[in-house]
Parts: sequence; structure tokens; C-alpha cells
Amino acid sequence: MALAKTQGETAGEDQTDDLIHSLLDMGEAMIGSGAEIYRAEDTLRRIAAAYGAVKCEVFIITSSIVLTLELPGRRPRTQTRRIRRAVENDFTKLENLNELSREVCANPIPTRELEEKTASLVSTRARRRFLLLGYVLGALAFTFFFGGSLSDALTAGLVGVFIFWMMVYVGPFCMNGVVSEFVASFFSGLIIVLLCRAFPFLNMSHIMIGDIMVLIPGVAFTNSLRDVLLGDTLSGIVRFVEALLLAVVLTVGFLAAILLVGRISA
Repeated sequence: MALAKTQGETAGEDQTDDLIHSLLDMGEAMIGSGAEIYRAEDTLRRIAAAYGAVKCEVFIITSSIVLTLELPGRRPRTQTRRIRRAVENDFTKLENLNELSREVCANPIPTRELEEKTASLVSTRARRRFLLLGYVLGALAFTFFFGGSLSDALTAGLVGVFIFWMMVYVGPFCMNGVVSEFVASFFSGLIIVLLCRAFPFLNMSHIMIGDIMVLIPGVAFTNSLRDVLLGDTLSGIVRFVEALLLAVVLTVGFLAAILLVGRISA
């Protein structure tokens, strides 16, 4: 009887661990796709309740998830997940994850199946041609918006192609997002300055502002303010500092390119 009791406790702990692992996968996927902290925590609590959890406590910041789960007749268990991958701000993926969470809350599925579906959504990537189109159209549109001419906008779009190549193909080899942001801004700034030197009719300021708007971390800054307003002060401050650091690095990259070409010309 004691052996049967021990086996039953082990099976219950395994069941709890499986559910916690599935919840951590979902939380990491949502944060990595650009979700607000409140939305991710609320989603995990709702999924846990759908699986019969008596209590579910979730604490998330941009780099870590701490989750405590208690199932009926089981002891509470806590696990921590360190989030190391960079935020992608992929709202299509985020919407698909939200849809999966709603389906699971309405009709719970085995935890293994939930893990597989979450992993499948995480592995999906936006089509490269659509990303390229976004970089080009963004640079074009912002250059026009800030008063640039047609030639300025076309040049900004051309540099946008280079930025896309840097972020998609060179970025993964950089140490972190800060380094990749600096590399992309510095080399794109060099190209803009050299093109404006070669073709004096181009306006360097208009071209640069168009390409800067493609790189600026606007979504991260907005989410940081939203986290603070919703009461997630610590997460909001962390995100704000990250966004501010990226903005500073972006400025330093373009400024370094201008100063370098100016010294060479002198």
C-alpha cells in the first residue's frame, strides 16, 4: 500500500511538472513575441485554471518566469524559466498563441499536445520577402512623412534593404540586440553619408530619419509604459531601460558614421 501511495504521488508530481513545463513554454513564447507582462501572466493563470489548478501564481519579467502551481490533492510546485532569446515583436505569432490559449481554456488538451502546438507556433517564421517589404516601405514612408523628396525616399528604401540584410543575416551572429543595433546603424549610416557625398542633391537628414524610424524600438518603449500603467512596475522599468539603451546605441551608431566620414574627408 505504501508503494502504491508513493507511485501515486510520483505520478501526480509528474502531471504537475508537465503542466508547469507547458505553461512556461507558453509564457516564454508570448514574451518572446512581444506580449505585455499582464497579458502573459493572465493567460497562464487562465490555462492553469482550465486544467483544474487550485492555485497558480505567476511572476514574469522580460528575462525570467517564476511559476507556482497547485493541483487538487497535490503539493504546490515551483519552477523558474530564464528567458534568453530576444523579443521579436511578431504580432502574427502572438495572435496565434492567443488563439491557442483560448482554445485550450475552452477545451483542454493533453499537456504534451499543448507543448507540441506551442513549439510549432514558436518555430514559424515570417516570410523573408514580407519582412524586406516592411523595411523598404517603412523607410520610404517615414522619409516622405518628414519632408524628404522622391530621390531621398528611394535612397532610404535602398538602405532599408541593407538594414534588413544586417538584422536578419548578420544580427544572429552578434552577441546581443544592442550590438546588432549598433552594427546595423553604424554601417547603414556610413552608406547614407557616402551616398550623400557622391550625390549632393540627396538630403542626408531626411534619409537618415527614414531609416532610423525602421530601427527605433518604438514597440518596446510603448509596452514599457503600458506595463507600468498596469502595475507591473519592475517589468516596465526593465523594458524602458532596454528601449532607452537601444535608442542611445542607435544614435551613437549613426553619429559615429558621420564623424568617421567627416574626419576621413578632412
